[in-house]
Amino acid sequence: MKNWNFGIIGAGLIADFHARAIADIPNARLIGCCDKIASKADELARKHGVKVFADYEKMVESDEIDIVTIATPSGFHLEPAVAAARAGKHVICEKPIEITLDRIDEMIAAHKKAGTRLGGIFPYRFNDSQTVLRKAINSGRFGAVSYAGIYVPWWRTDEYYKDSWHGTWKLDGGGALMNQSIHMIDMLCDVMPPIESVQAFTGKIGHPRIETEDTAAAAVRFAGGTLGVIYGTTASWPGQFRRFEITGTRGTVIQVEDSFTVWQFADETPEDKRIRENFGGITGGGGVADPAAITHDNHTKNFKAFLEALESGKDFWIDGAEARKAVEVILAIYKSAKEQRLVKLA
Repeated sequence: MKNWNFGIIGAGLIADFHARAIADIPNARLIGCCDKIASKADELARKHGVKVFADYEKMVESDEIDIVTIATPSGFHLEPAVAAARAGKHVICEKPIEITLDRIDEMIAAHKKAGTRLGGIFPYRFNDSQTVLRKAINSGRFGAVSYAGIYVPWWRTDEYYKDSWHGTWKLDGGGALMNQSIHMIDMLCDVMPPIESVQAFTGKIGHPRIETEDTAAAAVRFAGGTLGVIYGTTASWPGQFRRFEITGTRGTVIQVEDSFTVWQFADETPEDKRIRENFGGITGGGGVADPAAITHDNHTKNFKAFLEALESGKDFWIDGAEARKAVEVILAIYKSAKEQRLVKLA
């Protein structure tokens, strides 16, 4: 295996998850970090015993670096991603990969031109329960799927938004959907046919002083006719577990966090009993009220998969185009709510 040297751009909360994920990969090494706020970069560097780069331009030009991870505010992903491509460096970028489709397309184009790889970060895709669910959907066990919906009833305090880029259009790109619920929206993009149209409402119900929504509800239609719902909020005290529901003519599953509270199929198999036993107790729950209350385990799996794609020469599962899908859905929801009409996706 090749040894890969990493640099982290941005030194906020999520950067520490990146550093811990890199440390768990045998053939990966964190070289350094950078941040516009020097004290944050110094703190992260001391914690993980690495160097501080003056800025991301210096980092991507360094011969020591093979890959950079981007952990800056969401609306500042484009600039370091493009700089990295021009310097011949691969990029793994936090969700959302960017906050507009034009900016995402510019990132994709830059890496295509440079021959480098651009990957997104969606850790939920690497949950064991997600693998089991994906297999059941892809094998047609639900029959004709009539409904699929996601629910993210989370809580964030006013302090979370105070004097922060969170809840701003310029750097967050949205609120409860773009920042928090995007993981579950990506889940729909992963396991369901493309969403072809949305009809939505958004509001600032619990945090009226922020720019963006803290609550959103959308009815969706998937290609093929399946109906569904997307609901996300940061105004649900004290925060509840995220949930995915899917039902059809031959089966129903309700996934709560990383567990299944319902796993029923008309055509029962011996494996179904094992799945109910292994995924029966509700586990997870990180993030419902505290963004720091998650583990970095799935970030590690996400990064490993990216390295495996680089080493094999195969496409990365969550490349720029794949990471773009959830943003496209969210922007369509915002457009529907603003214009008070049905919006069809491309």
